[in-house]
Amino acid sequence: MKPLHRPVRMHIASVGVSKFCFLFSLAFCGLLLLLIPALKPPTRTLDLPQPRPQVRPAPEDPSHRVRSPGGSDHSDENDSAGWGRPIQTEGITKEIHGPKRGTDSKEGELAGGKGGRVSGSRSRDLLELKDIFIAVKTTRKYHKSRLELLIQTWVSQAKEQTYIFTDGEDKELRTRTGANIINTNCSAAHTRQALCCKMSVEYDKFIESQKKWFCHVDDDNYVILPSLLQLLSSYHHSQDVYLGRPSLDHPIEAAERVKSDGSVSVKFWFATGGAGFCISRGLALKMSPWASLGNFISTAEKIRLPDDCTIGYIIEALLEVMLTHTHLFHSHLENLQKLPTDTVLEQVTLSFGGFENRRNVVSVAGGFSLFEDPTRFKTVHCLLYPDTNWCPKLQHRHTT
Repeated sequence: MKPLHRPVRMHIASVGVSKFCFLFSLAFCGLLLLLIPALKPPTRTLDLPQPRPQVRPAPEDPSHRVRSPGGSDHSDENDSAGWGRPIQTEGITKEIHGPKRGTDSKEGELAGGKGGRVSGSRSRDLLELKDIFIAVKTTRKYHKSRLELLIQTWVSQAKEQTYIFTDGEDKELRTRTGANIINTNCSAAHTRQALCCKMSVEYDKFIESQKKWFCHVDDDNYVILPSLLQLLSSYHHSQDVYLGRPSLDHPIEAAERVKSDGSVSVKFWFATGGAGFCISRGLALKMSPWASLGNFISTAEKIRLPDDCTIGYIIEALLEVMLTHTHLFHSHLENLQKLPTDTVLEQVTLSFGGFENRRNVVSVAGGFSLFEDPTRFKTVHCLLYPDTNWCPKLQHRHTT
């Protein structure tokens, strides 16, 4: 037999050639990878934008800033809630005729949040009569003797803005006068519960109305509408404003039964409902936890005080917003004859004496005798609106 060494040699040689080709292929591929970047065309240099020079903004003109309800300033360009509108600030500083904590108020004094007060000129509220919700509290037995006089006089100038809250249905009066008469279905008794029941309905109706100001008066008040509009225009309805006249010369004291168990007492001022008072919408909304949907009655029962006292308690004791005292509101509890006759038409509310003192009325002369006009409301009305068809033709525009 022939030896087999030759085929073995050939096999070894073919294996060596294959290895060499494999290594050569790897080397060639590596070389190509290194040469590819060099074969690319040169990258085009881009001209990048240069940074803009920083310009410091010019100082903001204070006349284009308005104060927000919370007290901070906002630019007139960035306020989506309407606070950015330029608001006239000239000529609104006015005297609030009334004592503040036993002293006379200073000019331009405004009620602020958390009991704060600020003085000086503030943004005027662009206010119209339609922005005011005037609530008149009465009872069925006074519809003839008191309510008809109001409807004949000042209510006739503000029918759409005036809401009369009573305790009995009177379709005849409603049809004949066209007045907004609301039957609260509360008791006709002059008790704390009955009074608070009506005030609770007043508050809820005001919140529903979306109006800017809530003003409460009694059925023995004459509201001088131009003076009311001028007074409220000195404030902004989104501020915390509580305006009225105290019937006492000191704060009232009551057991604190809302925030505690009644073992401690709290002192606060309140505006008497007999003279009338006004509350801004911003403040009224904050009263909601203790006043809305019947909560007002519950709050009054806890402190066991009447309606106007409960209003003062919620605002001063719970919300810590101070009452702005004013001499422009008047009740039959004061000596109305001492009111200077040349200032009568500058007041906001007037009143007249009750059964105990029928002659306690403002001293104002006109076309009606005291017998014809015992409350002097007709005389005042004709001085304000001499073109009223039932006013004496010789009525003068001045008081004597």
